[in-house]
Amino acid sequence: MSFLRADLDQLKAYVSHPGGATTQQVDILDTNESPYDLPTELKEKLADHYVNAIATNRYPDGSQHHLKTLIASYVQQSARLTASLGTQNVSVGNGSDELIRSILIATCLGGEGSILVADPTFSMYRILATTLGIPTITVNRHLSDFSMDLDAAQQAIAQTKRPPVRVVFVVHPNSPTGQCLTPAEIDWLRSLPEDILVVVDEAYYEFSQQTLLAEVLNRPNWLIMRTFSKAFRLAALRVGYAIAQPEVITALEKVRLPYNLPSFSQAAAILALEHKDYLLATVPEIQAEREKLFTQLRNVDKLKLWHSDANFIHARLQPIRQPQDEKLAQLVETLKTQGTLIRHTGGGLRISVGAVQENQRTLVRLTKSIELLS
Repeated sequence: MSFLRADLDQLKAYVSHPGGATTQQVDILDTNESPYDLPTELKEKLADHYVNAIATNRYPDGSQHHLKTLIASYVQQSARLTASLGTQNVSVGNGSDELIRSILIATCLGGEGSILVADPTFSMYRILATTLGIPTITVNRHLSDFSMDLDAAQQAIAQTKRPPVRVVFVVHPNSPTGQCLTPAEIDWLRSLPEDILVVVDEAYYEFSQQTLLAEVLNRPNWLIMRTFSKAFRLAALRVGYAIAQPEVITALEKVRLPYNLPSFSQAAAILALEHKDYLLATVPEIQAEREKLFTQLRNVDKLKLWHSDANFIHARLQPIRQPQDEKLAQLVETLKTQGTLIRHTGGGLRISVGAVQENQRTLVRLTKSIELLS
């Protein structure tokens, strides 16, 4: 079709749940969601709000003022910041994906810039950049701890002139490998000039309890992203947010779509923050299950694991330096037929931490399936 972009044939649509499990009971451990649904009593509150307080013939609150106020308060309290945050420091997106897209539009569109990432990392940075015609500069990670090759990153920024690197995306802790940024990586990010935006994706903050939010208050070129999709159990409702200095937030607000977050999603995020202690009470259990699963999987001879600060574990087959994509794909398909979904990504397996019984079934199935690998 001649009206389509010439490069569109080279793009592939993002594929979410692979589906295809052949058992009735499916353990969904491939998307890093919380294994726990929103409690019934909170769902009932939300349903009552929908019936009595949301007029579906009216647009949602385009300013999202109440939600932004609660987000600013939560962020300030959780990070124990002495300086105050307000709505001027917050932008809300239809999931973090929309925020990433807004960042790219505000910084790099029209040949203004390129982005830098370290692979393996969250795939949507590159995917969204590609859909907008924005180049992605990629550097490697050290296999020992998945820290960035900082020399390569510095060289890439120095050598990339047309278009120059305008955004560096990092995840803290990284997806799909699970490690928080090292002190050396943080120091390098601090050294970047102010004409480069540093985006720190803290989607898994509630599990790691490590944040770089204090940097946002001191640096005009830093931005933190977080989400309600993980620890807050609202993946179905797509709410993400960014924290930055007002000038950066103003730029994001200029390019976001009006009424981008439906009234029901706003109400759910507000409800979640009003009951944050109740909802986040499952985080210690997930952390404990992560450590237990890590310890058990580490005893599987053919697996190599790395410690994780998130709600998932990254694993590879031994020996780790040999090509193994075919075997990993075979392993994922075998587990799928048994009712366990895990993700083949980033050169290995990403196993989300589920509920206790899900983790136990995964351990048994994965161990047996690895033993049977040809």
